[in-house]
Amino acid sequence: MPGSRILIRRDHLVSPKAARAAARALPDLPQDEEGPVFREPWEAQAFAMTLALYERGLFKWPEWAARLSDEIKRAQREGDPDTGETYYRHWLNTLERLVAEKGVADAATLSRYRHAWDHAADRTPHGEPIELQPQDFHHHD
Repeated sequence: MPGSRILIRRDHLVSPKAARAAARALPDLPQDEEGPVFREPWEAQAFAMTLALYERGLFKWPEWAARLSDEIKRAQREGDPDTGETYYRHWLNTLERLVAEKGVADAATLSRYRHAWDHAADRTPHGEPIELQPQDFHHHD
């Protein structure tokens, strides 16, 4: 449901300090008075992964903001309607490009995990959490 709050578990997944820093550095981040707001659980997970990489020093917020802005502009040139519903798709694309460019994971690894997640999502009953299992990496469509 649009604008709904999906809480990020505060038990080591995301530090509140890092979430506040992200919110200050990224004024277009969908948020309410309590912090970031997500439409889907995967958006919160992408946000958490980005914060974890930031906390490990992979990038600074100005670099992230510039990369995300470039990704959004690229998508708009390609016809993205910029209604706000695709914000975290752009976020995820930015994350994938950044980790590939910085050598954290190559394109083949990202593709392998993307396909594994797709398989895991297909086999998971609606409403249940999606969890990767070894067979998700060996599934061939």
